[in-house]
Parts: sequence; structure tokens; C-alpha cells
Amino acid sequence: MSKTSIPHWDLSNVYQALDSDEFLASRDQANEMLTKMETFFITKVTPVTAKNSPQEIEAVLSEAVDQLNELQTLAFTIRAYVSSFVSTDSYNQLAMRTMSELDTPMIRMQQVGVQFIHWVGSLKEVLPEVLKISGSAKEHLFSIMETAEQSQYMMSPIEESLAAELSTSGAKAWGKLQGTVTSQLSVSFELDGEIQSLPMPALINLHGHPEEDVRRRAYEAEIEAWDSIKETLAACMNGVKGTVNTLNKRRNREDALHSSIDMSRIDRQTLEAMLSAMKDSFPMFRNYFHAKARRFGKESLSWWDIFAPVAKSNKTYTFEEARTFIVENFGKFDAELASFADNAFEKNWIDAEQRSGKRGGAFCMSVPGVKESRILCNFDGSLDQVFTIAHELGHGFHGHCIYQADKTIMQSDTPMTMAETASIMCETIVTDAALAQAESNDEKLAILETALIGDSQVIVDIYSRYLFEKEVFERRAKSELSADELCEIMENAQKATYGDGLDEKSLHKFMWTWKPHYYYSGLSFYNYPYTFGLLFGLGLYAVYQERGESFIPDYKNLLASTGEGTAAELAARFGINIRDKKFWEGSIQQISKRIDLYLSL
Repeated sequence: MSKTSIPHWDLSNVYQALDSDEFLASRDQANEMLTKMETFFITKVTPVTAKNSPQEIEAVLSEAVDQLNELQTLAFTIRAYVSSFVSTDSYNQLAMRTMSELDTPMIRMQQVGVQFIHWVGSLKEVLPEVLKISGSAKEHLFSIMETAEQSQYMMSPIEESLAAELSTSGAKAWGKLQGTVTSQLSVSFELDGEIQSLPMPALINLHGHPEEDVRRRAYEAEIEAWDSIKETLAACMNGVKGTVNTLNKRRNREDALHSSIDMSRIDRQTLEAMLSAMKDSFPMFRNYFHAKARRFGKESLSWWDIFAPVAKSNKTYTFEEARTFIVENFGKFDAELASFADNAFEKNWIDAEQRSGKRGGAFCMSVPGVKESRILCNFDGSLDQVFTIAHELGHGFHGHCIYQADKTIMQSDTPMTMAETASIMCETIVTDAALAQAESNDEKLAILETALIGDSQVIVDIYSRYLFEKEVFERRAKSELSADELCEIMENAQKATYGDGLDEKSLHKFMWTWKPHYYYSGLSFYNYPYTFGLLFGLGLYAVYQERGESFIPDYKNLLASTGEGTAAELAARFGINIRDKKFWEGSIQQISKRIDLYLSL
């Protein structure tokens, strides 16, 4: 594929440029709105207490909700626009400076948010009566009651304000450093008979190369590259996790997991049920790993074989072919989904080219000001990348359903557990379509391999990441951790989950270096919600297979409502009990069928 055939995303309908008059005017407008809101909180919000009448409280609460939604819509649009440059070109100095300049107003927004949480918490006892009155507050009942409940885990307003200001030169700075250092790291690598300078995402993608020599050399080059910057990244990890531990203690959290569970809108019973089902599935996945190893003439897999193709069918896709395949099969599920995806391709909402300065992986970001989304991926023509685009388009469609329902920012605040619902559904649709259209056993084997690689990553590898992060938090509470200690923790976590399915001599001790999730101070244990999303999505897909087209309206309504209920409440709409281990086992059984088919080929 030529580079010109792989698009960069287009946000010209948002703003023309980072230094355009329109963009600068929006920044000024956001600052004015923020100043107005700060004044509003001092003059109108703070004086109102639980002693005021329900009508007086409702009027101020509704006005606060309206102002918060308006401000966040504009601010999040500005941030998404700047992020579109930072995430694709870390060499762009204007973008990096502009993002840094957003820190101050974002901190002020955070401080206003803290005031709002404390104020709503002070009204907790009278809120049930207040929220019976029609108005914006009542329309945001779930969000407001959740805010009141979470207010108990806040420091004083002064302490929270200081923490927000210090985060710019503290945890957030460490996270930025990790992103910059990893995105700018390139490696000289011999490929196709010539020495190339490969950015790390391109080098990592060679894990899926059909030739073992290339995979092995790429693994060795990657390990060497991460080793060269491990101390810098260890400092980043210590800075982030140390900050989170300190703040959790000050906020009276039980542990580092506590805030993650609340943000995911689940409880410990649900998490333990899912983790237990995951752990029970490891022997099943090890059967898959052993079977794959035998295809390579080995007893156990080397790390560089995990993502390797096993079939002779090495089918690749042009970006246009990927588009056609995805849109056509989305259409068999729902015409609106297909239309949404086709529009995303047509209007260049997807940044797909691999290049230096661009972050690895894939994500979908919302641009609320224009009620659209944008998708980042690193397309290499593989079936895995086709599945990745389908997955990210699912996130975009989720946002589309929210926008179509005219939900506000506060009403659409979706936890990560439910945020994976549409993406898993879309990925499953495309996977099943690929299997159904396979013309030979080799092609079917290649598709199953791609699917099972993803499944094993989301269940086996994510469990290892959970173990890793849990131990890092526990040990960081006592002292800083060296890069070698972090590597040791990672290797032990991989041994505990992969077991004898992988060769212990070739694990990936540096997995902690390049996964940006570990460096998010505001969102710890980022990974297990992906497993929740996969298994919940598979459970929903089973319901779809039973109900057919009648499932679609309820499904879209669910997507539009994911910011207005707990995961258990939303799941109950489909008769699903997420606190019951049997549900998670049933979803894993769907993967077991894939493994059985794989073993039979």
C-alpha cells in the first residue's frame, strides 16, 4: 500500500487551524464562560444550602447543570481538536504548546467541578425532594445522585484545588513525558532487504509478520529499545502511581481499586465474579497456545509467536477494501450502523497511517461541538487492523446514538465498562462475517487466529496487567520501584496467567513501558473494563442471535443511556445478572467454541 492510500483524519469542520481566528475565539469564549461560572458559584451557588426551599435549590441546581454542560461541550471540543495534532505528531511544537496552555483552564474547570461535587454532597439528604421538580436537574437525576454519593471521597475544596494545580507539573507531566518519549522512539531495522527507521508502533506491528526471523528480530529490537529508556519510564510510573496512592489515602479510598470500581459503576462482587471466570478459563487458553505452538513445531510459544499468523493464507487489505468489508457487513446488522461507518470513511474521520511521532494503538475520541467522533489506528493491511477499525467505529456509533438522543455531556458520561459495548458488538459482527465468508480452511484458520489473539489478550493478558498494576500500587506505597523491579513484576504476572502456554525465557518484561494506560493518574486499572466489555458484548450478541431484529431498537436505546445507570441496571434490561459468575462463564463459552473449531482445523 502506498502511504497516500491511507488517510489522515480531517477536523477542518471543527476549526481550520490551531492558530486560526475561529479557534482562538473559541478559546477566549471558553475562558469567559469559565469566569462566568466561577462567579456564579461564588454569588449564587455557595449561599444555597439544604435549609433553602426545594424550589430555590432546584432553580440554582438546574442553572449549574446547564452552565456545566455548555462549558464542557466547548472545552471538550477544543481539547479534542488539539489532541488530534498531539496524538498524531508529537513533533508539532505549536500543538504541544497549545495543549500545555489548556492545562490552566482545565484545572480551573476541575476546581469548579470540585466545588459542584462538594455542594451537591451537602444537599444529599434533600435531593430526593428537590429532584421531583421538573427542570434540568431532574433530567440529570442519575448524574446528580451519583455525584452526591461520590462526594464522600473528596478532600476539602482547598486541598482538591491544590491537587489540581500541582497535577500539571506532577502526575500529568509524568504522563505527558511517557507519551512523548515513547512516540518519538524509532529503531533501525532490516526489513525486506533494506534498513528502515521504524517508529515503535510499526515495529510492534511486526509481531504479526509471517516470518519468524522477522518477528524474533523485531522482539529483540523492541526489548533493546525499551531497555534504553527504561529508567525514564520507571520514573514516570513511580511519579504517577505515587501520586495516586497519596491522593487515594487523603480521599479515604479503601485502596487503588476502589475509585476504579466506582468509576466503572460496578461493585466488587461483579469484579470478583468476572475475574474468577477469567482465571478458570486459563487452561482453555493454554490449550490454544499449545496447539499454536505445535503448528510452529514447538512445545510452547515464544512471545514473538503470540501474534503470528499460522495459516498459509496471508490475505491483506487495502484501506478501501477494509472499508467495503466493514460497511457491507455492518449493513447486515443495521442500516443506520452501516451508514454511520460509511460516512466516517467518506469524511476522513479516521487517521490510519503509521508514522513517526504518532502514538501507537488505536482509540476513538468524541468531538461534541460537531456531534462527531474521530478514530486513530495504525493500519498495516492485516485482518487484525480491519477488526480494530470495526471496533473503533463501534465506539463512534455509540457516540452517534448518544448524539441522536440529544443527550448532554453529563447525561452521556459513560463508564469504561459500558463504553466497550458497541465496539465489541461491531468487532464480533465483522469476525463472524469473515468466518462465514471464508473459502478455505486456511482462510478460516487465519480468521480464527486473529480473533483468538484478541480474545486471549483481553482475558489472559489483561489479567496479567491487572496483577501487575495491583502489585505496583501495593509496593509503591512502601517505596519507589526500579525499572528492573517493574520488569520482574510484569514477568511474574505473565507467568501467573500464561503459565506453560508461553516459554518463560521469552516473556515481555517491558510491557509496562509503552501501554499509556498505566500513566493515567485519573484512571487506574484501565484494562479490566475491556474484559468486561468483551464478555458483556458477547453476552449481548447472544441475545441478538436469539431475538433478531427486535433486539436492535433496545440495543440502540441502551447505547444512548449508558451515562444514566449502573452497569447492573443497564444489563438487567436484557435479563443479564453481572454479579453472577455464570453469566461471565457463558460469555467465555462463546470463545471456547472458537478454540474448539481452531483445534479441529
